[in-house]
Amino acid sequence: MTSVLDHPTLSTRGRRLTVAGSLAAALLLVTVGSLGTATPARAATAVGLGAADSFAVLAGAGITNTGPTTLTGDTGTFPTTSVTGGASITQTGTAHGGDAVTQQAKTDLVTAYDSAAAQQPPTALPADPTGLTLVPGVYTQAVDIDLSGVLTLDAGGTPSAVFVFQAGRDLLTASNSRIDLVNGAQACNVFWQVGASTTLGTGSLLRGTVLALTSITAQTSAVVEGRLLARNGAVTLDSNTITRPACVTTPTTTPTTTPTTSAGPTTTPPVVTPPTATAPAPTPAATATATPAPGPATRPGGNGGNGGNGGSGGTGGRGDGGTTGSGGYSQVDVVPRGSVDTGDGSAVRP
Repeated sequence: MTSVLDHPTLSTRGRRLTVAGSLAAALLLVTVGSLGTATPARAATAVGLGAADSFAVLAGAGITNTGPTTLTGDTGTFPTTSVTGGASITQTGTAHGGDAVTQQAKTDLVTAYDSAAAQQPPTALPADPTGLTLVPGVYTQAVDIDLSGVLTLDAGGTPSAVFVFQAGRDLLTASNSRIDLVNGAQACNVFWQVGASTTLGTGSLLRGTVLALTSITAQTSAVVEGRLLARNGAVTLDSNTITRPACVTTPTTTPTTTPTTSAGPTTTPPVVTPPTATAPAPTPAATATATPAPGPATRPGGNGGNGGNGGSGGTGGRGDGGTTGSGGYSQVDVVPRGSVDTGDGSAVRP
């Protein structure tokens, strides 16, 4: 790459002036790194908007609209209070016209504009920052910021991170250009302080609050996640969608730890479960068994013979050792004479 010191068309005096100017710029600004990521010297601070915070569109010389436009937020204009094409605006918010709320918002807009312009020290921004990924901070361009493509704003995981852009003259965005927000960056924390006017190209997407000294024009189908606030001039709209941004606070989760003491580990006594009392099973009562009283000895009887036919028993009526009748035990110990057991009339003892 040819440096200014080797440039063939510069005189010695011209080289000295150029080098001096470059050194002065280096002392005043922290430049964007060659890899496309800026490292600002100091973080930016949020710009307080006061009463202008609730507005999506605020003008000084009237509001003009063409085509269906959707607005989320308040609108107002002062000292010129005219609104043209308001019938085709779909608004969620209050149309203040030139009332006292609008007038206070205009006063607070001047304060906000001056606050954004005074933030230091800035980082030098190329005229066309397309392709860059910027970290939170203050960025400045002496003339115009002219975005032709995609600019990425990276909050690094900090939702409250603030980006402030200072344009010495105009802010211009090409058709279909856009601002991307990553890693927690939020449109509510992006501010564009413009020294003259702003023009947003057809179908472009801008994120952040525009604080323009003069006028603001949003061309057909341009989308704004932010605010269009013009101090002195008019705001011109054409089938746009403009949404006032709201900050979302993401809480940081800190793991909860249980403090321990130096007295040593805590011993937890074992849990003793008392045994369940079980009623003993009832012991069955002893069943008394009747013991028969001793009686006369019995003998087994033989099988009785067949009795005689109506006469005295014959000898065949005795059985050998059999039981009487059906074989049961005899319950008498003396057989009377004339018993059928003997047949001869004698008594027999067992």
